Amino acid sequence: MEYVKVILPLKLEWEPLYSTAEPIHVGDRVRVMLSGHRYVGVVSEAGAVPDMDVSRIKPVEGLEKDVPAVGEGEIRLWREIAAYYLCTVGEVYKAAYSSVKVELEKKMAEALRRKRLSVMSRLAARREKLELLLSKKTTETRAATAEKWRAEIEVMEVDLKKLDECGCVCSAEKDVALSEAQKEAVRQVHDGWSAGKAVLLNGVTGSGKTEVYMALAAETLAKGKSVLYLVPEIALSRQLEARVKEVFPNCMTLHSELTPVQRRQVTTSVRASSPYMVLGTRSALFLPHHDLGLVIVDEEHDASYKQSEPAPRYSGRDVAVMLSVIMGCNVVLGSATPSLESLYNAKVGRFAEVRLSERFHDGEEAEVVIIDTVAERRKRGMVGNFSRKLIDEIRKTLSRGEQVVILRARRAYASFLQCSVCGTIVKCPHCNVPMTYHKDTARMVCHYCGHTEGYTGTCHHCGELLVAYGAGTQKIEEEARQYFPEARIERLDSDTPDSRERHVIERFAAGETDILVGTQIVTKGFDFKGLTLVAAIQADGILGVQDFRADERAFQLFEQFRGRSGRRGIRGRLIIQTSQPEHPVYARLKGLEASDTLLQERRLFGYPPYTRMIALIIRDSDPARLDNMSSALCASLPLSTGVTGPYTPVIDRIGGEHIRHIRIALPRDKTLIANKKSINDAISSFEREKHYYNHITVDVDPL
Repeated sequence: MEYVKVILPLKLEWEPLYSTAEPIHVGDRVRVMLSGHRYVGVVSEAGAVPDMDVSRIKPVEGLEKDVPAVGEGEIRLWREIAAYYLCTVGEVYKAAYSSVKVELEKKMAEALRRKRLSVMSRLAARREKLELLLSKKTTETRAATAEKWRAEIEVMEVDLKKLDECGCVCSAEKDVALSEAQKEAVRQVHDGWSAGKAVLLNGVTGSGKTEVYMALAAETLAKGKSVLYLVPEIALSRQLEARVKEVFPNCMTLHSELTPVQRRQVTTSVRASSPYMVLGTRSALFLPHHDLGLVIVDEEHDASYKQSEPAPRYSGRDVAVMLSVIMGCNVVLGSATPSLESLYNAKVGRFAEVRLSERFHDGEEAEVVIIDTVAERRKRGMVGNFSRKLIDEIRKTLSRGEQVVILRARRAYASFLQCSVCGTIVKCPHCNVPMTYHKDTARMVCHYCGHTEGYTGTCHHCGELLVAYGAGTQKIEEEARQYFPEARIERLDSDTPDSRERHVIERFAAGETDILVGTQIVTKGFDFKGLTLVAAIQADGILGVQDFRADERAFQLFEQFRGRSGRRGIRGRLIIQTSQPEHPVYARLKGLEASDTLLQERRLFGYPPYTRMIALIIRDSDPARLDNMSSALCASLPLSTGVTGPYTPVIDRIGGEHIRHIRIALPRDKTLIANKKSINDAISSFEREKHYYNHITVDVDPL
């Protein structure tokens, strides 16, 4: 009898021990029982030595022979993620191989086995009949039949070969044309890799970073190594997919909007292919990678790389670097507005920074125009949410046959509804936030818990009329249709149905839409050749966030948005409507060095990247118990400095649960690992002693 340790898809601080009479290896998937429930786990250690009475050790119920084993590199990555993000290996395993994914994998394996047996049976029967036919005297009819059967046998042999391979080998089938600046960037990237470093490709918007990525990918595939190309958003991967597949026709894509069967097929193809190339969002990190030669993280600064719920609450960018170390492969992080964390890593020598400062089409950077809405209102220069200056600029742009994108960083029609008489603001019954009005569906929606109510237009307290305040993308779209009646206008935000989102982007890219109104998604790395004017309406909502990263994010958003315009040699324009025209973010957009100033501020106040931040979020339906427990938890933390809280966040109730926060700032020194472990141990002890399970969330490197 041998003993094995098994990782289960549960929040366990330990890995259960099981006995087995048959040979089982690390990575094998096994069926086991725990607390009366059956799970499919992954063997993490074979030949384990029991530290308990062996009579209490349960046996492995069986080996999952129809599904492939998990690679040791995958298990090592899970352990790295769990250690860094203060969660359990089981939670990471659950994210990589959910129960639905495991069951689907087993069903697909069984279906493949049956299909293979069916083809083999039909092939054997046809071959037998052909031999019998050929043994008889040949006639014209028999010769024609034999020829027909030979053709059928060839088709079945090809089908069988496809079933056995299931792969999708990738290579570059078209050369990537590079400018001299791009060729120099590729050379410097290789220099950085030769020095054993991750490379930060800091390229201005429109500099052609995508072509650099594809050239590096082509080199990697030609060496027989595989490529993982990460993007932050599904919408961005869709537009990029067409460009990438022009060069790499067999490139696979992976994101959350694929069906479970499609995602499973990508996983199967990755296992069977060498070399392969995958274009995907952060979940592509958990594919069964092998022979990996290059990981590309496009728009590395983007907050969409951060997983918020459930655990592991990881950053796709940082896990990509972990994966590259484990796989011994190269990694390149690219952005026109790199995160301060990546710039810091470049300054201290952890990353090699490569700058690409020339725009691919030799165009100038878009001009920045700030419109003071307070001053415009004084002289009656505002019409609704549009200034007359902006309306004039949009009309001029449309008259030249060029396109416009309008950013409003809030979806829906109105931010909140208030009674015109008693002043009551309609709030969500489960959250301490106002309900948002969606005019197109006549619904009031909570954007935090999803609660919806029908819109009646009257106050439920006094019955008087409700007045809508604040403008979302629906309101801006409505006004745009009023001011530009001849223009073709569409909207893109998270309320846009998935079935329409791709078509909205494709129509705008094809020049079939004149004005696109949207939320932050329109600022991402799209490439629209006819776009020359981008405008931000009510930009103060982007700046007025109570967070130490607010200025960094605002600068990144505006700079990325600016880069969407004028990408084909025509100088674009970025117009920002704001009531704070003197804000330092706007000064940085006009040429001041933003990163150095922001880094100095972070160092002064002890914020990341000069420290490591951990957020503890405590939730409870009982506010009194919440206050007691959060205070007790804070007192139990084994740190004398760097702890803030517990404090009440701006939004202090979501989904019926009250919320308190504790923030911990840890120094970036040799004590970091030990400090994180002591915090994790303290939280685990607190939960056991107080029987306060499932209330505390740990978020490492919170956004």
